[in-house]
Amino acid sequence: MLGTSPQRPSRAAVLCGVGGQLPRLKVGNDELADQLDTDDAWIRTRTGIRARHFAAPDEATSDLAVAAGRRALANSGSATVGTVIVATTTPDRTCPATAPLVAARLGLTGVAAFDVGAVCSGFVYALAAGAGLITSRVTDRVLVVGADLYTRIVDPGDRQNAVVFGDGAGAVVLRAGHDTEPGALGFFDLGSDGVHEDMITVPAGGSRLPVDPARTSHAEKHFTMRGKEVYRHAVRRMAGSARAVLEQAGLSIGEIDLFVPHQANLRILRTVATDLGLPFERCATHVQEMGNTGAASIPLALARSHVDGASGVGDRILLTGFGGGLTWGSCLLTWPSLPPAVEPSRPEEEAAP
Repeated sequence: MLGTSPQRPSRAAVLCGVGGQLPRLKVGNDELADQLDTDDAWIRTRTGIRARHFAAPDEATSDLAVAAGRRALANSGSATVGTVIVATTTPDRTCPATAPLVAARLGLTGVAAFDVGAVCSGFVYALAAGAGLITSRVTDRVLVVGADLYTRIVDPGDRQNAVVFGDGAGAVVLRAGHDTEPGALGFFDLGSDGVHEDMITVPAGGSRLPVDPARTSHAEKHFTMRGKEVYRHAVRRMAGSARAVLEQAGLSIGEIDLFVPHQANLRILRTVATDLGLPFERCATHVQEMGNTGAASIPLALARSHVDGASGVGDRILLTGFGGGLTWGSCLLTWPSLPPAVEPSRPEEEAAP
């Protein structure tokens, strides 16, 4: 009688490179205090944020995306991918997508390239898309970038939001591999609730409400967020999505080595960690020095954690995001062996085209 054959490893997307980029200008709370009639204590108490980075007037989302993508590609050991995905709420233009430009500036003309719009959940959604393209054998390598310039859509005089958001980009490279090796992406959980589309929004500028100089108000042209409602939904959805992924994997929260949530604000991160029963020291945070960078926040956290040596090969990493739409998503992966990476807060020279 023949014995049972061991199960062969399955094809999977494997993380093999990380990189991040922040604008040169770092803005502390004191620099915002006068113009917003606030102070450092008020901002820290409500958000935990001490500083954030602002893009220069001539700097676009694609500029930061290219720089982060270049660093991730260098970290992966190869400058070639078959697909580029950019998650962003602040594309260079309404039309076309930003990803083809990013690909071209990286010398990747001819590859598949597209944007993902899921606001602050965008990177997890883009990661799922990249993993799906690899497991379905459409491509063997994918560059996934999360990049946002929230200073382009937030009213600088809005006391509630101007202190929270910053600009930045983070990127990872995925390659084809198998599900048993370090770096393999595991289970995903994605969800949305469009009933609450107006909870986090820029009202004007789309087909529903085109900008009309004679009729569009100043507020309608800028980012708005109903903070208290967002807080409740963010905590519930992030914790619920994280649990859904753990259940799929048959893991407990105690078996997670590092939790990497979307960096909304420090209060939300602490509450989600408490809800999950996770010690906060196992939660990656950079929101104190970078603010909320939208789709860039999770890959920037991965890049920063790699620089800091927060993860060892084979560590279980849990990613969780929440954003406008409403959207949310989570992913499990194991940490790979990577070459040293460049600190995200040390900008490199990157000339605009």
